[in-house]
Amino acid sequence: MFDFQKQVIEKSHQTPVLVDFWAPWCGPCRVLGPVLERLAEEQKDRWELVKINTEEEQQLAMQHGIRSIPNVKLFHHGKVVGEFAGAKPKHQIEQWLDEHIPEPFFNELQAILDEPDETTKTERLRHFVAEYPDNKEAKLALAQQLVFQQPEEAQELVAAIQIDDLEFDSAEDIRILAYLMQLKKENGSAASSHLDAARQALATSDFETAIQRIIDATMADKSYANDLPRLSAIALFRLWGREHPLTQAYRRRFDMVLY
Repeated sequence: MFDFQKQVIEKSHQTPVLVDFWAPWCGPCRVLGPVLERLAEEQKDRWELVKINTEEEQQLAMQHGIRSIPNVKLFHHGKVVGEFAGAKPKHQIEQWLDEHIPEPFFNELQAILDEPDETTKTERLRHFVAEYPDNKEAKLALAQQLVFQQPEEAQELVAAIQIDDLEFDSAEDIRILAYLMQLKKENGSAASSHLDAARQALATSDFETAIQRIIDATMADKSYANDLPRLSAIALFRLWGREHPLTQAYRRRFDMVLY
């Protein structure tokens, strides 16, 4: 049985919910439905689609004043913040969404990501993820903040990010770095000793020593622990970005070690 309170009202406190009231006999509904479904897939980190068959949920339709279909209502924080009736082309719905999706939802996250103080950024990201637990961009950003001190939590934050998500490559980098931070030292292995030193350096934010020792591990045995030295270096370079001083200082040296 459909639970409107849970699946729409409560959910809308986490992410905006677009409700499509439709019926199988309705021609315009059959036109609009696939358009909304395509948009929901394209903008899945922005809002969520719920479809309600008014033939099966007549009481709900009455409660929400549905007199003609298709009827679309956008819920945010438990309230309707926008609605339209009838079929519309995709570009008009995209414009309507841009006008009605609450801006604070996006502006707030961007403001957090721009926060210069790392401790404050982490704290604010925690609050944001608690409020919007389905926002993968925020969970990824928090995982990046935590991976060197709390790798298990970082892994858990990106667990739901899969290969068809835009954040997949960055989530894979987090998984690799979390694996590095939890790997036990193997006595007698030069690569393991270098990675252990790198792990200790990462835990204290000594990133230059960390990348130096990871490159040393790559030189000793780049295939050690399922290519961990090589993959860890690549993950760090991607995390830092091309313009970061350590990427510019050590990427060429790393590439020379590889080949």
